[in-house]
Amino acid sequence: MLVAAFPAGSFATNCYVLAPAPGEECVIIDPGQDATSRVDEVLREHRLKPVAVVLTHGHIDHIWSVAPVCGARDVPAYIHPDDRELLSNPTKGLDRLVGEQLLGGLSFTEPDSVEELTDRMVLRLAGLEFVVDHAPGHTPGSVTFRLPAADQHPDVLFAGDLLFAGSIGRTDLPGGDYPTILRSLARVCLPLPDETAVLPGHGPQTTVGQERATNPFLAEALEERLS
Repeated sequence: MLVAAFPAGSFATNCYVLAPAPGEECVIIDPGQDATSRVDEVLREHRLKPVAVVLTHGHIDHIWSVAPVCGARDVPAYIHPDDRELLSNPTKGLDRLVGEQLLGGLSFTEPDSVEELTDRMVLRLAGLEFVVDHAPGHTPGSVTFRLPAADQHPDVLFAGDLLFAGSIGRTDLPGGDYPTILRSLARVCLPLPDETAVLPGHGPQTTVGQERATNPFLAEALEERLS
């Protein structure tokens, strides 16, 4: 499996391009700010043909380039319905003043084709199979995408802003909720094998085992689950 990743824009949001192999169809995850040219470079380098863009949630740092990326390749975007409004009105996911300062004068639109994600949905795209888990708390419509283990790799979790190396996504923005994200961590992450690779929305790759052993938020989620 080919996984190409790069941090996009001033937010350093991890954008991922996945394919079974070079020269195949691919899926793009979370094309953030200024991601378009880097996505094009990856597609050319590996001779890839995108079939979809999938979004872990609707915050502007993850969806900034979704409309131009989808439009240039005539592919659909997939997002949970609870975050869909943010595609065309991303300021709703930000504090009002921050949104005005950051996005004042800019306009955003949905891609021409938008598909809605549901919990436990199985997406079969580009010869890959993703299990979708609704994981609210960072935003109401946050999801993760999990590639089940295969011969050449363990489970791979594209975690968005649910789980980071040593931390979790913030819950102080509109739609965020700390008890809810703890429940999502307990439901989505804790049952996974330790060797599961976690590819987060920001920062370095980690594993479920590493976070289970060292991440205080995952420990708190376990305590809440057992209480």
